[in-house]
Amino acid sequence: MNAKKPLVVVGDVLLDRDIDGETTRLAPDAPVPVVDVVRDRCRPGGAGLAAALAARDGREVILVTALGEDPASGTVREALRSRVRLAELSLDGTLPVKTRVRVGGRPLVRVDHGGGTPGGPGDAVRAALAGAGAVLVADYGRGAATAVRQDLLRAARRLPLLWDPHLRGEAPVPGARLVTPSAAEAYAMTRVGDDSLRAHAARGARLAERWQAVAVAITLGERGAMLTRAGSDSPMLVPAPHRAAGDPCGAGDCFAATAAAALADGALPEEAVQRAVTEATAFVAGGGAGDHALWRDPSEVPDLRPTRTMDPFALAESVRARGGTVVATGGCFDLLHAGHVGLLESARRIGGCLIVCINSDSSVTRLKGPGRPLTPEPDRVRILSGLGCVDAVAVFGENTPEALLRRLRPDVWVKGGDYTADALPEAAALREWGGQAVVLPYLDGRSTTELARRAALARTASEPQR
Repeated sequence: MNAKKPLVVVGDVLLDRDIDGETTRLAPDAPVPVVDVVRDRCRPGGAGLAAALAARDGREVILVTALGEDPASGTVREALRSRVRLAELSLDGTLPVKTRVRVGGRPLVRVDHGGGTPGGPGDAVRAALAGAGAVLVADYGRGAATAVRQDLLRAARRLPLLWDPHLRGEAPVPGARLVTPSAAEAYAMTRVGDDSLRAHAARGARLAERWQAVAVAITLGERGAMLTRAGSDSPMLVPAPHRAAGDPCGAGDCFAATAAAALADGALPEEAVQRAVTEATAFVAGGGAGDHALWRDPSEVPDLRPTRTMDPFALAESVRARGGTVVATGGCFDLLHAGHVGLLESARRIGGCLIVCINSDSSVTRLKGPGRPLTPEPDRVRILSGLGCVDAVAVFGENTPEALLRRLRPDVWVKGGDYTADALPEAAALREWGGQAVVLPYLDGRSTTELARRAALARTASEPQR
């Protein structure tokens, strides 16, 4: 894709409203819970969420959708104003609003109202599609994809096009590079098989043939995604990197947006699906679409070198907002060994997330001397990020992580070894905001220095005597 050409998202925008509250009693006039509202937030949903997620890495995104003059449409315009460009279809009616009432982070009831019919594409919409570098269709079955179907047919012949389908929506146009139904949608569209991986693969191959798509990726929730092609009996299962215990709302939009961006950058469907599974897992772990940090003004987001899909600062804020405990630990992690893994697994069980703070390469050299680190910083970040017990990784360049901790403000700071909690260098910083430093047991005889010493002895012993 030409880097100057935008990713165009076509689909139905909704206004999602989350009312979070507490309930301690039943109503006197009916056996229903009374919810005392604590927080009431609105955000773009559907194709609006997909477009905002696609734009997170700074790429240009144009959203083709139907908006009206109603208050919900105005709210969506304002929320998307600094993130994407809008190419609007007219809307005869009002924008759909989905309201979730949640208690303890779990939905209690959902109320839907509003709806309208999109008009045909004008010059701005046709120009956006003609100048696209790639297209994502986020179809929510409310008519936007139908209104521009002929333009999408032309786009699929010359561009990477990803179609995220809906049971009430249009069939994907022939030639789509990737179609991404959920497991429930794929079953409803075929009505064959069970919940086995073999059945998912068969359904995907059948749908790829029906839609004349290059590939179909069926999303399987916490199991990952199954990538299939028509006439092929060699599907690819992409498992989730770890179990994400969070709000799954919006995970499908995150998956589709990530995969579409990868295709726009020249990735194969196999590569796109792998990126999408990783990103969607981190998205759910960070609070899903309900994470209000997603909708902060971009200028307010802390400047942080990207380490993992989940921004450590956004993750910490999200966990705190839900009343969870933010746990952090740190070190060089030069050679990851059993002692490290045991410590990290134990630390993760303490709270709602685990953020690992690691020394930069220059910091390790200052602390450990020439020849260290043995493993460069990008590799250490990638290895730690791949562990299911690690939710995010942050890098610091100083000798100690105190400056980073003052930004993260974890509730618990964990170290392993022969320390006492009060003797930890970071303990004083933790006390500034009421945090607690703790020490966990370390596996005896496991350390990077000891492993390096043994390796050097083994190498010396194997060398021929002169």
